[in-house]
Amino acid sequence: MQSIKKILLGEQGLVVIFALAFVLVSVTVPNFLTERNMLGLLQSVVTIGIVACTMMFCLASRDFDLSVGSIVAFSGMVAVMASNTTGSIFLGLLAAIACGAIVGFINGVVIARFRINALITTLATMQIVRGFALISSDGRAVGINDPAFYDLALSRFLGVPAPVWLMGLFFVIFGFVLNRTIFGKNTLAIGGNPEAARLAGVNVVTMRIWIFALQGLVCGVAGILLASRITSGQPNAATGLELSVISACVLGGVSLAGGRAAMTGVIVGVLIMGIAENVMNLLNIQAFYQYVVRGIILLIAVLLDNLRVSTGVRGRR
Repeated sequence: MQSIKKILLGEQGLVVIFALAFVLVSVTVPNFLTERNMLGLLQSVVTIGIVACTMMFCLASRDFDLSVGSIVAFSGMVAVMASNTTGSIFLGLLAAIACGAIVGFINGVVIARFRINALITTLATMQIVRGFALISSDGRAVGINDPAFYDLALSRFLGVPAPVWLMGLFFVIFGFVLNRTIFGKNTLAIGGNPEAARLAGVNVVTMRIWIFALQGLVCGVAGILLASRITSGQPNAATGLELSVISACVLGGVSLAGGRAAMTGVIVGVLIMGIAENVMNLLNIQAFYQYVVRGIILLIAVLLDNLRVSTGVRGRR
């Protein structure tokens, strides 16, 4: 019985449960398996999926970042405003990615160098960055002058939207980084035991700064794609994104206690979040109830994490 529980709570069990749930939804929900809905579903999880790639590293190193939603919105605003001002989409994209990386770097320095709690630091950054987004636009959406900016989200390859391909590329890259590089191994080592990692020669402070800087950079990319998809820079965009991303990661087996992560699990967690929202939309369930469902998913994710810890289920290291 104990071994069965470990299998179900492990990475393979999560994939099996997801497959069964997918089949059930496909059979019971009208229009779920249509090509249009499948592509729409994948497009809807692009922002969560891209940001989850690096949130996985934050959680695996015993940290987390509550400012990701604000960074995504702010980066989208910067991309649009810089593109409009300079007349160059390329410069707008560089500015957005740079701003995201700088905010992430500041988070990392404050948390790792000055040893301020990640909850307080990123909660403060969340408010500050969202405030900058609102101030820079006077609280209004900023339209895109160059129609070519829309192509970032609307262009397709082999019939699949470019952002979906980019999300898949991010999954592959960060999965490789986690499992096959020193950076990934050091991240898991820090999450498992920071002091032991330090004694083993890992520069814990520098690693944590890099992780947060990388998180900010990826949020910049996600912000660009989101601004392109919604055809404007929205200062209130991506509200609550941080909870959805953390839910997807923890649901996918990333431990809140650190030291455990698997990209396969994160992908499944992202898809579960997307399918839950997609099914509610297909069934015409009011948006008010969707908040309740997201909260329940987050609670289930935390409970599963506690069960994994108590049963000793480990992720890939």
